[in-house]
Amino acid sequence: MNTISPLLLIYVAGGIHLGIIAANIPLPSLLKVRKKLAGVEGFIRQIFYVHWFYIVLVLALFAALCFGFPADLAGASTLGRFFSGFLACFWLLRIGLQWLYYDRGLRRQYVILDGLYAIALIMLTGIFVHAAMFPVR
Repeated sequence: MNTISPLLLIYVAGGIHLGIIAANIPLPSLLKVRKKLAGVEGFIRQIFYVHWFYIVLVLALFAALCFGFPADLAGASTLGRFFSGFLACFWLLRIGLQWLYYDRGLRRQYVILDGLYAIALIMLTGIFVHAAMFPVR
């Protein structure tokens, strides 16, 4: 039976992370973040932008780990398997936040982007659940 290589799946996850990073480049303009934060106190606005930057930085780290240590994340090492389990939980939680917490009206306004993001989240969760539960040796 032909199966998809676990290492290939980890590379795909790295690519998805890069795609999410790329989507964050036009997102502030698309969502009119500057305009919507104009009335917010400067310090709160700074916190928002710093957190956004750090989230993108963490995504870059996730992508780098996928491309730099795919065998480990696929279960060749205990630490890699643990981190794949962490990433599975991280992205599963993010699916819940996307579907249950975020503004439904805004999500409907950008239904295609929301759908693509949901697919990315499901794929990331599935890839890392698979890596954590069925490690390569």
